[in-house]
Amino acid sequence: MNTPRDKVTVCVPGSTSNCGAGFDTLGLALSLYNRVTLTRTGGAEFRAERAGDARAQEMVAQAAQATFSRVGALFGFSYRIDGDVPSARGLGSSVTVLAGVIAGIGALAGAGLSVHDMVALATALEGHPDNASAGILGGFCVSRCDPSTGAYLGTVRVAVPAELAFVVASPDTELLTKESRGALPATLPYFDAVRSINSAAYLTAAFATGDFEKLRHATGDFMHEPYRLPGIPGAQRAIAAGIATGALTGWLSGSGSSVLCVCRGGAAPEVATAMSGAFARESMPCETRILTADNTGLQLE
Repeated sequence: MNTPRDKVTVCVPGSTSNCGAGFDTLGLALSLYNRVTLTRTGGAEFRAERAGDARAQEMVAQAAQATFSRVGALFGFSYRIDGDVPSARGLGSSVTVLAGVIAGIGALAGAGLSVHDMVALATALEGHPDNASAGILGGFCVSRCDPSTGAYLGTVRVAVPAELAFVVASPDTELLTKESRGALPATLPYFDAVRSINSAAYLTAAFATGDFEKLRHATGDFMHEPYRLPGIPGAQRAIAAGIATGALTGWLSGSGSSVLCVCRGGAAPEVATAMSGAFARESMPCETRILTADNTGLQLE
């Protein structure tokens, strides 16, 4: 047990998930952050310190219920969410809220939750470990769940050097993960699955060995991108434009609507211009960000 706190702020990085064909498995933390501040109050209720959206309130309630059950405590708290991770853009915003509340309640209770505990709780709430592991652990994460129960088992984590830039183009449209999963087929052709496994394994090996030149044209997904990208005008062309301008590879970030290209740092401004131009040609406003990997993960402030 740790000393209970009266107030805590939890900083959680955003993340990109799937990384092409690593569906529900691969995640990478990015230098984009949300901060969740929890303050202990009387009673057993929780409340937002300022008006927020209903989705955030629902996530806070789910995370609070799961964490109180895990730590064997119950108390009231107020919360505030600040930061730069956009909602419903495929950049792990839901995990920043869930993990922030999980870690925050753990700190207020003095429960001493381990990072494994926190990833397991966030995974159970999210339904998959890719963003959960990256947001909490930082770095490039390869995560595994029990194939029978879906329970989180563990993560292999690789630090990513600052020489790599991650150029994110986020069009002005929201996509909820639960809704986007409705576009996915119930079954896949056998050789589409084989080709996706090959791509995910090769990309993982490139990150694990630090041989980033091997990332060039490494991403080829046949599991989810062919079904999701057509619903985001300009997205596929934005990835292609980034690669044509010098990016090593690119993918749909999570379920979208953001797309991401990986490049050497010096090429990032031109890649960003090319990606935003592709969206502009579809009359789709977008915001571009030039980010690096976050290797620290969740932090208590």
